[in-house]
Amino acid sequence: MAHGEFAAQVVRWQQTHGRNSLPWQNTCDPYRVWLSEIMLQQTQVITVIAYFQRFIDRFPDVAALAEGSLDEVLGLWSGLGYYSRARNLHQCARDVMSRHGGTFPADARTLATLPGIGRSTAAAIASLCFGERVAILDANVKRVVTRALAFDADLAVAANERALWDSATALLPTGPHAKAWMPRYTQGVMDLGATVCLPRKPQCGVCPVQGHCEAKAAGDPLRYPVRTRKLKRSSQVVWLLWVQTAHGAVWLSQRPTPGVWAGLYCLPLFDTEEALRAAVPAQYVPALQDLPAFTHVLTHKDLHLHPRRLVLSNVRTQWGEGRWVGPGDWPALGLPAPVRKLLER
Repeated sequence: MAHGEFAAQVVRWQQTHGRNSLPWQNTCDPYRVWLSEIMLQQTQVITVIAYFQRFIDRFPDVAALAEGSLDEVLGLWSGLGYYSRARNLHQCARDVMSRHGGTFPADARTLATLPGIGRSTAAAIASLCFGERVAILDANVKRVVTRALAFDADLAVAANERALWDSATALLPTGPHAKAWMPRYTQGVMDLGATVCLPRKPQCGVCPVQGHCEAKAAGDPLRYPVRTRKLKRSSQVVWLLWVQTAHGAVWLSQRPTPGVWAGLYCLPLFDTEEALRAAVPAQYVPALQDLPAFTHVLTHKDLHLHPRRLVLSNVRTQWGEGRWVGPGDWPALGLPAPVRKLLER
């Protein structure tokens, strides 16, 4: 493959056919690029847009985010899932302020030392904002690169993953225009993976690099990427105790770290219905309401949730660790998505 022509085709295509109007684009501000990259991990663009705007409205720069509380950050993040991203986001902002004088480092190697910023995210920031010649390798780009090169080594093996990084680096723009091209090339290869080189229905007929794609030439793009190790899914049954007053105050406790929903405010959780009932004073047990069970899907686990609701008059009973949160306050807290849906009913 003529690697220089591959990069040139991607750059030309991105300019006319790529995504160029997203709210975090058309800027060299590393804060906005970083925020979008973290939000886009494991989350679709259409979902991220509204969250991104709310974050920018509340935290317009890294200094504002560093000064904010983790509870407020988790509240704004609530519903995006993968909450370790939000905790790392907050700590990263604080580290940028304390370790780097409030300015994001301009190179990928240093960026990757910050909390929550891995090699690919660091490269995205460095290339999009500073024109550094470094390759990104998120899920979409892995698909583009492995298909273009017919790279069939098993990516479950760390050495093969490292080899793919080298291959992705070899595809980057070269020559005197490399620095100027890097932002558009990086965006272009991401756009190709997201809109053209799709997992199950690749649109090879409109791909700008189809003439350089070895997988298309062989007629088997769906073969790539190769990864043999599959993540094992598990399941867990959880009982939720939803206690609230007639005025709408809800008893919530903060989840421990690490663990499911670490750091979020949550209804008390129990492993069995017996344990839940044992935690309720005997005079209130007959008033427990059985609500329909439902399943919440996490990355590697299915949570089968069984809510039990108890409405008190004005009693301010203490229910173990936690506190009463009024109806005007709990919507702003970081809540697990299924708990927020329950409370919003």
